[in-house]
Amino acid sequence: MSASWENYLQTLAEGTIETYPLINPHTREKITDIPECTEEQMENAITKSEQAFQQMKALTSEERSTIIETACTLIAEQKETFAKTIVLESGKPIKFARGEVDRTIQTLKFAAIEAKKLEGESIRLDAAPNGAGRDAYTIFQPIGVVGAITPFNFPLNLVSHKVGPALAVGNTIIVKPAEKTPLSSILLAQVFEEAGLPKDAFLVITGDGPKLGKVLIEHPAVAKITFTGSPQVGKLIKSQAGLKKVTLELGSNSALYIDNSVKDKLKDIAQKAVVGAFSYNGQVCISTQRIYVHEDIKEEFLHYFKEATESLVYGDPNEASTDMSGMIDEKSQQRVLKWMEEAVTEGATLVTGGVAEGYGVKPSILTDVLPQSKVSCQEVFGPVVIVNSVASAEGALTEMNNSEYGLNAGVFTYVLPQAFEFAHNLEVGQVLINDLPTLRFDHMPYGGLKSSGYGYEGIKYAIREMVHMKFISMNYRF
Repeated sequence: MSASWENYLQTLAEGTIETYPLINPHTREKITDIPECTEEQMENAITKSEQAFQQMKALTSEERSTIIETACTLIAEQKETFAKTIVLESGKPIKFARGEVDRTIQTLKFAAIEAKKLEGESIRLDAAPNGAGRDAYTIFQPIGVVGAITPFNFPLNLVSHKVGPALAVGNTIIVKPAEKTPLSSILLAQVFEEAGLPKDAFLVITGDGPKLGKVLIEHPAVAKITFTGSPQVGKLIKSQAGLKKVTLELGSNSALYIDNSVKDKLKDIAQKAVVGAFSYNGQVCISTQRIYVHEDIKEEFLHYFKEATESLVYGDPNEASTDMSGMIDEKSQQRVLKWMEEAVTEGATLVTGGVAEGYGVKPSILTDVLPQSKVSCQEVFGPVVIVNSVASAEGALTEMNNSEYGLNAGVFTYVLPQAFEFAHNLEVGQVLINDLPTLRFDHMPYGGLKSSGYGYEGIKYAIREMVHMKFISMNYRF
């Protein structure tokens, strides 16, 4: 069976009379009509998911692992279908879409491995007075229905980061995908069905986020909410979730420091930074947004960086040569352009870009940007990067920490004590030494400080947030 979203949408449409148009971000043409599912449909989905949980928790870890491995094989066999669907609904250039499919397979393979590795520990109760004569240990058990709310920018892999851990431990999951990119998650659900997953263990419900998300948050049968999106929505979810488990992956404006000790590597670093700043039009939560360069090397770095930036190709995202394409919608495009105009008015210098290109934004570099300018202190989520000079590594550390966000940060330096200083004192969840802050491997712990999030993803770490730990004691002297 080949994955196809048409039939799934038709089934969803049977329960509702309202739809909304799904728009191709690059062409602004209509793709199809998406069912605007009702609160009742979400409630019905939760009931089905709760019933399917009885089957899921009865599966052995080997059986769950095999199902996930089979799904990986099916995705690999239909790689182009998945990649072209990502291009269609998100406007992501095909080379990045193919990379996302590869990462999804890798993510789910890690989930298949971790399904067999979730182990408790033995507890020495005789370490306490009167504790002798007892064997004690802990086990982990699935929690039930997981509600997942996912964003548009990685419509397949960020879904798999929630689906993989949930299914690996025997939970069921309901995905409410971004309104602008529901098709990839539907294909993923169909693949899992074909792989042998119990019916209704993985459901996708399309439609309005606030309306349907409210049902997930308030329904007593939903044991956990896992959300990737804006800090504003994340904080609202946390305030309303009560005693449910919650994982929130929120915003960032990732910073990078380039020290003068790496002067001989500036051209290479500039090429890497272009990828980190402008991949998928900068619509990445760990996109390299703020670059701080030692004043001794700023001009040389800026020369290489500008040259590499201006070589990027805007065009049809279905073409392998395309680097840049249309942004997700016109509202995002206009916001990014406005923020750059404001920064220039506040004293920043526009090095390149700063204008619309088709339905996108030409990759843009700003220097001498004030800390309070929106392109510096907020999350641009567009193809814009600032390059400011600093007099010292200490100054860079201060500037990098001057943010309400704290997800990833990168540092290029050959000075070992300096590297450790950044590693220990950067106020972020992940520090990448001699790498970009845009780096993420799918099995590493991934979570932010400050307004960047709550809880952790990364398969093994996400799993621990989707189980209950139970303590068991056996009194063998009774």
